[in-house]
Amino acid sequence: MIVNPSSSGWINKFFKIQKNLPTSDSIKTSSFYQSVRDTGFIYGYTTRIDIDCELDIQGWTVEEISKVALLNTLYKLFVQVQMENDPDLFIEIALKFYEEMHPEGKGYLQRFLPVDSKSKRLEKIIGIRVLTNHSIFSKSFSHILTNTLLYMDVLAFRQYLLYGEIPSKYLKRLEEVVTHIATNALGVKTKKTNYDELLIKMFQSSVRFSKFNDDMNNSTFELDSNYFNSVLERYYFLDIAAMCMWSDEKLDQNEVTYVFEFAQTLHIDSIQTSETLDFINAFILRYKNEIPYFKFSNPVKHFYDQMTSNVLLLLSRNKTRLLNEVLESGELVKLLALSTQRDLSRQEKKKIRKQLLDICKTIPSLAIFILPGGSLLLPILIKFIPTLLPSAFNENLNDTE
Repeated sequence: MIVNPSSSGWINKFFKIQKNLPTSDSIKTSSFYQSVRDTGFIYGYTTRIDIDCELDIQGWTVEEISKVALLNTLYKLFVQVQMENDPDLFIEIALKFYEEMHPEGKGYLQRFLPVDSKSKRLEKIIGIRVLTNHSIFSKSFSHILTNTLLYMDVLAFRQYLLYGEIPSKYLKRLEEVVTHIATNALGVKTKKTNYDELLIKMFQSSVRFSKFNDDMNNSTFELDSNYFNSVLERYYFLDIAAMCMWSDEKLDQNEVTYVFEFAQTLHIDSIQTSETLDFINAFILRYKNEIPYFKFSNPVKHFYDQMTSNVLLLLSRNKTRLLNEVLESGELVKLLALSTQRDLSRQEKKKIRKQLLDICKTIPSLAIFILPGGSLLLPILIKFIPTLLPSAFNENLNDTE
């Protein structure tokens, strides 16, 4: 049976060829993480689907592979935690999970998902989730950093399976920690380019579930190991730091020291830390010519340039409707116009963020900004709206003076 992740019904076909997974409680959590990592899913570049049957992925796009990899990883976690090997039950629980995970809840999702079978609804949700990290973001950068954020779905799903809901503020705290780790790791790099600094600032301004905590932008921040106490979380945090460090293709002694000290705060021993560094080094070197991110002399610059271009394209295609929505809020017009003249206060930035996200909810093409991972684009959206609509904003600014 051929599975085509771009055709309707691919989830049911996938489960027809999927053999029963073991439900023994002897499966170690660390083994689960390593099996997921070995496929490249943690690194945002999946090279194979970890199942016990033949599945030919030759000719599949990165998006198609990522969709099946996400589904398979969620299902394997479901089997391990629930000790159930029931695809139908998994699909039902996964749907409820994503309805709770989405910041706008079930009602918002249903605006974009037609009434359909549960498996086909899950197909659409996974498609939206992977699309967030593939087509809108820079195709060169997403596969080595942005797509690694898909693993946050897995961590949140584990919480949902354990507690029947996503614990209050879990997503907020998870996103804050991942943002901090990436920012701090980039900050420790001995040789930083202007684009490294730019990426740090973008991370700091991109937290979707809450504003970035100023206290996290320094080495004194301490990870709450009692809150994030699973190796599924802690190994992932270490991999995030290692990936950010690797962007210049080597680690100097200062960077190596940082990684090992960070691993200690995660209660990860030196043997596991060395194995992590060796594995990611071997993985990237093996697939370096296939991972778009590493094909550019300055990949961070390429990321920023491409991401900027993508946002401008979205804005230009939705210019008229966006203008109408924005002009309905006199306060937003004034704040956006003032942002071109001076630095806004934290409260003013918060107001802009909230009102723009409210507008994005009303325009389907801009829904990308409110989905998981879409927050990385929001600072660029805020920056370029006044530039794209100069006359309207200038007129409204004059009216408010």
